[in-house]
Amino acid sequence: MARVAVFDSGLGSLSIIKAIQRICKMEIIYFADQANFPYGKKSKKQLEKIMKKSIELLEKKFNPELIVIGSNTPTIMLDLTNEKIIGVNPPLKEAASKSSTKNIAMLATETVVKNKNLTEYIKKMKLPKKIIVHKINASNLVELVESGKFIEDKNYCKKIIKNSLQNIFLKKNIDVVTLSSTHLPFLRHYLESEFPNIQFIDPADSIAKKILLKTTKQQLKKNSLKIFSSDKTSIFQRNLENLGIKNKIKFLSI
Repeated sequence: MARVAVFDSGLGSLSIIKAIQRICKMEIIYFADQANFPYGKKSKKQLEKIMKKSIELLEKKFNPELIVIGSNTPTIMLDLTNEKIIGVNPPLKEAASKSSTKNIAMLATETVVKNKNLTEYIKKMKLPKKIIVHKINASNLVELVESGKFIEDKNYCKKIIKNSLQNIFLKKNIDVVTLSSTHLPFLRHYLESEFPNIQFIDPADSIAKKILLKTTKQQLKKNSLKIFSSDKTSIFQRNLENLGIKNKIKFLSI
């Protein structure tokens, strides 16, 4: 039976899970490590410890065929990916190929934006020399998702998004943006409405295709989703329900 575990510190993994479910039929273990939210404000040492514990826990309890780290932050900051572990990286090459102004932006957490590993990652991409990558701290936008405000207070979200991004997008002549936190696709309709002339790229579909290619075990007749959290919070449960997910959340201590 095809089984994949997907985890991060909160709702972000759902954007990956939805993409997987569109093209695969498998059992998905969704682990929301709410006790360690947000990953975007953790040090490298803290993240190493959290990732090690989370991966070992998921391996031992569920024995999944693949484990997806549904967060850009640890993927970029740590060298964890292998044949079984899949991370989420910014789709910079795709963004570069679509840009007319040669100015692309990365919306990511504060930790990622300030980390030297991101600079090294950008260099490894070997983008055309004319391409300029603008790194933008979007931790406040991630919080809009995790807090549930993206559902409950649309006007507030629009205001925060406009105030946070309008000036830099205009000043830097940005025309393509990568959503380099898995929380950000939940804000995509707000972003596209506010900035209709900018393309926003979500890496979730490419991750789902990678999973489909790597999965060797027989797929199910229909999708199965089991949800676990390291910290039972009413906000998290309410947000899931507001997104149409009524699965019972089970506690899983990390």
